[in-house]
Amino acid sequence: MSDAYLALEDGRVVEARGRVPGYTRGELVFTTAYTGYEESLTDPSYEEQVLTFSYPLIGNYGVRDERFESDRVHPRAAIAREFTDDVATWLDDESVPAIDHIDTRELVTAIREEGAMKCGIAVGDDVTPEDAKEQLAKCKGMSEHVDIGAQVSTAEPVTYRAGGDAHVALIDCGAKGSIVDSLLERDADVTVLPYDATPEDVAELSPDLLFISNGPGDPANFTQAQSLVEEFVGEVPLAGICLGQQVVARALGGTTEKMDFGHRGVNQPVRDVESGKVVMTTQNHGYTVGEPGDLSVSQINVNDGTAEGLENEDLDVITRQYHPEAHPGPNDSLDFFDDVLAMTGATEQTTVVSSD
Repeated sequence: MSDAYLALEDGRVVEARGRVPGYTRGELVFTTAYTGYEESLTDPSYEEQVLTFSYPLIGNYGVRDERFESDRVHPRAAIAREFTDDVATWLDDESVPAIDHIDTRELVTAIREEGAMKCGIAVGDDVTPEDAKEQLAKCKGMSEHVDIGAQVSTAEPVTYRAGGDAHVALIDCGAKGSIVDSLLERDADVTVLPYDATPEDVAELSPDLLFISNGPGDPANFTQAQSLVEEFVGEVPLAGICLGQQVVARALGGTTEKMDFGHRGVNQPVRDVESGKVVMTTQNHGYTVGEPGDLSVSQINVNDGTAEGLENEDLDVITRQYHPEAHPGPNDSLDFFDDVLAMTGATEQTTVVSSD
């Protein structure tokens, strides 16, 4: 164990117990999920952020790599009321600073009242509050990373064969592995393309569906993915999840905006506008669609009215702000993948219920 300090943008410096040494900085956010810490920590959408868990004990069922959503931990640091030794060891192996023995309730309240804020963290045997303040000062002087996609995307195209009738071109802006799995489970072949793929790269595949994935940061930074939507809309069916919804909306005349503290957790209620049905969803995003442009709002968040689903039947476009693949989280909205693949004309798509 070692000393640790967390310096916040609001001027406070909080003392904690160090579990993994290091110095770092980033945007402080929180998740309300009480299970699924492995999935959350390996979610590329947390790239460059400092993740606070509101649930007090993180690690009570160990660490298993088959639950990972990518090949590494993405937050720059992790904070909890208490980390088990299993999780602390894992984060140490990943060289991700971690602190606990901190009042996470107070942190979450501060973020909810003041919004996501920048922070600096210093962990080590001889660290001081000034070390954490120095990290915060560096963070405050940094502009948002406009090429963040390069840190989370595949470098080269990768194809996964399921032997089905549909071929999906998935633009990897930081895709969770469960999105690929959900498509493969429905017998769709999937080619994962880099976030900066060109129209020629996509055209060469002749895909039945263009799918824009989730990812970190501001959707305005994913200009190449937006240009792909503009190029192929009306010619190839389009789908998007999370950041993917935002990118699609921007390409079709919509707007996006940064939220105060975002939606991060596994219990966000979403209402379908047409049926009135409410489902519970998993979410992880700090931006949202403001004006939908050429799309219509098909689903809304019950808590704050933000757009959770967009569509345009004439253009064959369906998007979701939340994560229908829901790892971790409820399986209420898995039929999204059936609806998406139905646009391709593939035969007899069957809903698959996850065992996780």
